[in-house]
Amino acid sequence: MRVTKGAQIVAGTALLALAVAACGGGASDPGTAASGAAETPVRMELGEPQALLVPSNTTETEGSEALGAVFEPLVTYDDNKNAVEAAAESITSDDQKVWTIKLKSGYTWHNGEPVVAQNYVDAWNYAANQENAQSGGYFFGRIDGYADLNPGEGKTVATKTMKGLKAVDDTTLEVTLTAPFSQFKTMLGYTAFYPLPKAAFGADGKVTQQFGEQPIGQGLFKMDKPYRKGTDQTIDLTVYDKFPGTKPKNWTKLQFKIYTDADVAFNDLQANNLDIHDSLSPAAIATAKTTLGERYQDVPDAGIGYIGVPLKYNPDLNKVDVRKAISMAIDRKTIAETVFSGTRAPADDFINPAIAGYRQGACKVCTYNPAEARKLYEAAGGPKTIELGYNADGGHKEWIEAVANNLRSNLGIEATAKPFEKFASILDSLKAKEYKGLFRMGWAIDYPSAENYLTPIFSTGAIANGSNYGGYSNEKFDALLAKGDQAPTIEEGLKFYQQADDILLEDLPYIPVYFYRNNSGYSTSVKNVKVNLLNQIEWADIEKV
Repeated sequence: MRVTKGAQIVAGTALLALAVAACGGGASDPGTAASGAAETPVRMELGEPQALLVPSNTTETEGSEALGAVFEPLVTYDDNKNAVEAAAESITSDDQKVWTIKLKSGYTWHNGEPVVAQNYVDAWNYAANQENAQSGGYFFGRIDGYADLNPGEGKTVATKTMKGLKAVDDTTLEVTLTAPFSQFKTMLGYTAFYPLPKAAFGADGKVTQQFGEQPIGQGLFKMDKPYRKGTDQTIDLTVYDKFPGTKPKNWTKLQFKIYTDADVAFNDLQANNLDIHDSLSPAAIATAKTTLGERYQDVPDAGIGYIGVPLKYNPDLNKVDVRKAISMAIDRKTIAETVFSGTRAPADDFINPAIAGYRQGACKVCTYNPAEARKLYEAAGGPKTIELGYNADGGHKEWIEAVANNLRSNLGIEATAKPFEKFASILDSLKAKEYKGLFRMGWAIDYPSAENYLTPIFSTGAIANGSNYGGYSNEKFDALLAKGDQAPTIEEGLKFYQQADDILLEDLPYIPVYFYRNNSGYSTSVKNVKVNLLNQIEWADIEKV
């Protein structure tokens, strides 16, 4: 899963004003100059990654963006949201349970070693082992033998490998699942499924800190030097000359610049001190169309913005009627049209309209009804004070304060917005079960499937090894997910996923607020900038001007 850092959009007017008043806050031609000066890199805005750059422990957008430049996935996705082989030559199964993955030839690690099937086996076994506490480990839960690596808290892991995973030869990987899963191939474009070289592991079998600071990948870019989280302000990379895929035409250097303020990044973009900014704040979007012109992009996106609920960790929010009242108190239409200047759509389902399975109007309590909201809230004995946490580095202040104003006005309670300086900070607090307030959360899909909006965020298994920050658990929901997974076709599985979605709509463990659009901008120094389905940049398409 990828929880999203940025609101990526526009600000202000009446609703916002009320909130503020209430709160009081083989590349060629490296592009060098004629004098032989060093090449100026293509520079992209990035928030600080939550953790070291280890694929199986990276489940948020910022680290995923950086790793997406360093590694080549087994599959990518076309414009029709179909999985297309990338590092894989083929991915096949006769029964949806036993899968054969053939690797393309020509891929080497950035240290020169050939990529082999065992590299995937080693990476996936490491990710799945509970002793390694990898945040993406849950994605391997369908592989036979995962349970052996996850006997439970306080229990000893007796093996280091999943019996359903083996390298047949250097170019062939065989994966046996515990049950048929028609969408297994679709999953394989996700960050957690990247391979790892032998050099990633220390003598103790753990991925080393050295690797996490300077991962050795098999993708388009090679890291120039270690990135020391919390100290370094850039991640610097160079095109790997032995990469067998398409390379940029006239540049070789890439730099991710770490920002804690999206508006500072926007100022740098306008001054041509930054080339790509894909998390424009509400304050920036209001002027971006004018200042950037054709260099401003507003394109469909499959993400969802939520108000998260720590229902397992805050008894004041346990009652479903309290959550439904909060939902009905939120004026989604005004937030979408005013705060985001029309670059969001009010959410009315837990599945985004871009993906098969969405049903318009499915969420009845997502309709603005302040009178009914107050009545329901008071009858349920909702808390008199509520705090809404958000990450200040992602442009969320305006819409979170607008929601807080809605709750004050419509529920008659004290609602305050609490900023966390960095996205990583609020994620760490949620993961540690320390923060007990409502919280801003977003979801950028890992792969194009309705299932991806359900399992990683709301399944019981995702509490320990996923993005279930609220601690929601429902046996019937989990059972329907399993039925969807085991259906013989994607179409048949979708029916069960929609039934699982119905349970979420009744229980409301999170409160859907808006459907994303991707709002980004780029400088006058580059062209052909494209953001893909996973909200990552298609680097090979970019040209310097």
